[in-house]
Amino acid sequence: MAITTQYVVSHKGVEKLVTTDKKAADQYDKMLDVADNLAQYIEAKGIKLDESVAEELSIMLAKNKDNVGKLLKGTDADSILSSESAEVVKLQANG
Repeated sequence: MAITTQYVVSHKGVEKLVTTDKKAADQYDKMLDVADNLAQYIEAKGIKLDESVAEELSIMLAKNKDNVGKLLKGTDADSILSSESAEVVKLQANG
C-alpha cells in the first residue's frame, strides 16, 4: 500500500487544484492571490464587472503576467499571440 501526499488549493471555498507537487500548488496559490489583488484593483478603479467575469479576467491576467508585462512595455499584441501559438504547437508536437 502506498501513501501519497496531496496538496489541495482552494479558492473561495472551491477546490481549484489537487496535485502531489508542492511547488506547483504553491505557484497556483500565489497566482490566485495575484488574481484576487487584480480583481480588487479593477473594482477600486470603478470598473463594474459581473463577479464571475472579474474572476475569470483577473485569473487570465495573473496566469499570463509575463506577457501582460510585455504588453504594458509596448510589445505588439500580435507578436505575443504568435509566440504563444508557437508554444502551443511545440507542446502538442512533444506531447
